[in-house]
Amino acid sequence: MSGKLQQLKQQVCSAIDQSKDKLHQLGTAIWRCPELAYEERQSHDILVRIFQNRFSLLPPRNSLENIWPAAKLNCRTPVLDYSVFNWQVTVLGTPAEEDGGGKIDLLREGAFEGLDVVLMAHPSQEDTTYIPDVAEHDVVVKYHGRASHASAYPWEGVNALDAAVMAYSSLSVLRQQLRPDWRIHGIIKHGGVKPNIIPDYTELEYYLRTPSHRDLATIRAKAEACFRAAAMATGCEVEVLFAKNEFYEILRNRTLEDLYEENGKALGMKFITDDSSGSTDFGNVTHSAPGIHPYFYIGSDALNHTEEYTAASGADEALFFTLRAAKALAMTAVDVLFSPSVLERVKQEFTEAKLNEERGLRNTPTKEDQVESSNTHTQ
Repeated sequence: MSGKLQQLKQQVCSAIDQSKDKLHQLGTAIWRCPELAYEERQSHDILVRIFQNRFSLLPPRNSLENIWPAAKLNCRTPVLDYSVFNWQVTVLGTPAEEDGGGKIDLLREGAFEGLDVVLMAHPSQEDTTYIPDVAEHDVVVKYHGRASHASAYPWEGVNALDAAVMAYSSLSVLRQQLRPDWRIHGIIKHGGVKPNIIPDYTELEYYLRTPSHRDLATIRAKAEACFRAAAMATGCEVEVLFAKNEFYEILRNRTLEDLYEENGKALGMKFITDDSSGSTDFGNVTHSAPGIHPYFYIGSDALNHTEEYTAASGADEALFFTLRAAKALAMTAVDVLFSPSVLERVKQEFTEAKLNEERGLRNTPTKEDQVESSNTHTQ
């Protein structure tokens, strides 16, 4: 079967190469119409039109996901008689990856039910099979005070900015008592209108992160105590609004990681191990089905979430690296689809990882898995 697998992998890679121009058009079209979370209407229409009219995907149990447009799993040319196989490959586009957590909404609605394996890849500054993306929860805090002239009669005012500053300072002090791998970081989004007016409204936004989603309740309680104490001290009213969705940490599947790395190396990828972290709604998906969330190099050393990286992601050079990641995903899919023993190992590891997570064992890489890195991934 190994010889046949290699032949299949070559054919799916050839199919991706044959669709290079169409995939480039797809990625460029979406890159040129950036849209905010839950408002990806043009992107949705582009994807639907492209996949309905141009691509014939591997047909009907295992399902594969990759939401990055040009890295879509694509197999336009049939590679064998599929009638003897009982599986299905699905390309699932998902909105609001980082602001809101679209995949979590889809999980709640059953979009991932019945999937055996889920794959996606995320652009980055390097190729790596795993980054310890952690659990995260957003919170918006609103302080309501009473406006007054800051010079003529300040005693009539209730200063909402004082509350925001006090909360910010309290959280900064709180960090000394947090576990080393917990994170609290935020901004003051609204701090007032004019210096001579006591601010009657301020707003903060914070991200709370822990390696395990099971610790989010604890860090939430500590942060909320700071928010409410500031309101009490200043006489303000306060709204503490936690986001609907919690982001879970990535639940690792080393069997899938190893397959992806092996296939990537065959394509010329040079993998590193990175212990920086951010958060992704794909973490929740990995708690419902075995999956991987590798990061891939796009030809630039620019950091994610910068103007430089935005430009690099739309450059022609990025196409080669993006299609290479698509090939590595597709080759990994071939390993799973046509090797029942591989799928069995993947599922067994997932079951064991879930049991360990439920027992409170950390899902973190060993020291041997880590090397020093100066790169950072943030949400």
